[in-house]
Amino acid sequence: MTSTAATNSASQPEPPLWQPGPDRIAEAAVTRFQSWASEHYGAPADGGYEALHRWSVTELDTFWKAVADWFDVRFSTPYESVLGDRTMPGAQWFPGATLNYAEHALRAAEDPSRAAEPALLHVDENQRPDSVTWAELRRQVGSLAAELRALGVRPGDRVSGYLPNIPQAVTALLATAAVGAVWTSCAPDFGARSVLDRFQQVEPVVLFAVDGYRYGGKTHDRTDTVAELRRELPTLRAVIHIPLLDTPAPSGTLEWSSLTESDNEPVFEQVPFDHPLWVLYSSGTTGLPKAIVQSQGGILLEHFKQLGLHCDLGPEDRFFWYTSTGWMMWNFLVSGLLTGTTVVLYDGSPGFPDTGAQWAVAERTGTTLFGTSAAYVMACRKAGVHPAAGHDLSRVKCVATTGSPLPPDGFRWLHDEFAEAGHDLWIASVSGGTDVCSCFAGAVPTLPVHIGELQAPCLGTDLQAWDPQGAPLTGEVGELVVTNPMPSMPTRFWNDPDGARYHDSYFDTYPDVWRHGDWITITARNSVIIHGRSDSTLNRQGVRMGSADIYEAVERLPEIRESLVIGLEEPNGGYWMPLFVHLADGAVLDDTLRTRIKNTIRTALSPRHVPDEVIEIPAVPHTLTGKRIEVPVKRLLQGTPLAKAVNPGSVDNIDLLHFYAELARTRR
Repeated sequence: MTSTAATNSASQPEPPLWQPGPDRIAEAAVTRFQSWASEHYGAPADGGYEALHRWSVTELDTFWKAVADWFDVRFSTPYESVLGDRTMPGAQWFPGATLNYAEHALRAAEDPSRAAEPALLHVDENQRPDSVTWAELRRQVGSLAAELRALGVRPGDRVSGYLPNIPQAVTALLATAAVGAVWTSCAPDFGARSVLDRFQQVEPVVLFAVDGYRYGGKTHDRTDTVAELRRELPTLRAVIHIPLLDTPAPSGTLEWSSLTESDNEPVFEQVPFDHPLWVLYSSGTTGLPKAIVQSQGGILLEHFKQLGLHCDLGPEDRFFWYTSTGWMMWNFLVSGLLTGTTVVLYDGSPGFPDTGAQWAVAERTGTTLFGTSAAYVMACRKAGVHPAAGHDLSRVKCVATTGSPLPPDGFRWLHDEFAEAGHDLWIASVSGGTDVCSCFAGAVPTLPVHIGELQAPCLGTDLQAWDPQGAPLTGEVGELVVTNPMPSMPTRFWNDPDGARYHDSYFDTYPDVWRHGDWITITARNSVIIHGRSDSTLNRQGVRMGSADIYEAVERLPEIRESLVIGLEEPNGGYWMPLFVHLADGAVLDDTLRTRIKNTIRTALSPRHVPDEVIEIPAVPHTLTGKRIEVPVKRLLQGTPLAKAVNPGSVDNIDLLHFYAELARTRR
């Protein structure tokens, strides 16, 4: 199957939606890096980004050595080679080297001219930014790291956070990394069972926890949840109380303020390159979440490349991404500190007091790179929000989106809204995963933007689309694979001693090649189109289509707030494809709307993918990180009991899934 966007790009080339001007190209860090790498490491001087990318994957060792040198990575002991064993899984990066992630994240504080500048800007729902300077952040990290050591925390110990997106969370992460301990976090909207499914796997010795949080104009007390976590985590030696709601510290806990008041110069434990930095978690929709371990050195290099070259961030920038501490994008956001960038932390609802709330944050903080979800962009479009007309967004150079593919209408809407205000906006739709805490494809400041497409594969990432036999495809839908190791690929999963779960997650389809589980098209111009998860792919009469293509078409209709499509192979050889729709306020699912939905899919996509039924639902179920739940719903419709089809702690509203279980019983 070839997507509509891929077909258009091949047979009817359209002009780019956006093209960077000569000054923007010349000033971009990736342009300067290419010129420097050409002089020092033999990178191609000509041919632009495409030539640089080709060199970065064919001369992988040299490329990553160049990245380490360009960003002045401080190796306290030298490395023996860039890549020891390059076999996946198990590639060995920079064997022999030692370093510390937190030391690099706080490096801007060493510059006297920057010490009083903001490292962090924190905004909550009252929309008044508070700042933490580089000097103050460094002082707090030094104080907290010393206290962690006094509590007996040693390299390799796990330190956990039950925290919203606040400065204390950043300080705790950096202090943990400074000690050489391993950070892991969950957002406080996670219930106790969801947190325990994650933290019990890694057995933390310290827990940082808030007493509650504010969201959507309401206060949410979490003292009972924290008490349950304390009871069910027997490995805890200390609990640090952060009184966001001004409640007194429970008996047996330590106060945050008492641990961060001294003036200790930070001591950065020098750890091996592959020493664990943090543990992230998969969504865990069908079992315990995978506890994904990523390394200090691997994240350091990957994020330097991604943020410094692809996102083009530097000391003059202010970097915002709407996220929570339970999503990898929070870790990615914190790494903005590596490039000396001011990081903007927003703790609150994305749509409070109104849908335009995130744009108000950008205005009040002077954000230059604005990161959000594709769903938020489309919600603003439907709600009639006019971001650049309603706010001063003159400093915003780039709007980046992830979480799901940005539909073509989202590209057009963003471009038009900013163009009408006279702004030259770079739109960067990016795609990657928690598994690598980075992007496989997306932002390139020197390339044009085409509607519905990610600009290009990222440097050092040998991204390809493969057919089932392992042959690469161009202009056709295939499995997203990465054929070279990336530094931020997991070193392992926690409690996976023989590596079997890690191997089965990514390497069971194509030997020694990472298969991510997404359908993609790589176009003739080397841009990338994401079609959704390959394990929930729609396959009718041999024609495959990603669910994202259906959502993009259907959710253009103003009556549809959100949708969920499932393709079900039936025992008799048939194929049932229902489309579930969550309607906008005031809309009615009558025969007229059903016909419009089906005609929209028939015209925009394929007659084969017109749903058999259109069914109204009260809301679409999501994971705790906001992704639509497709595979568990498919399993429920196949008759799998709810208890076996989904991990209840991974779902935002488990009650929504009873509908599908009942529907399966009715159909049987």
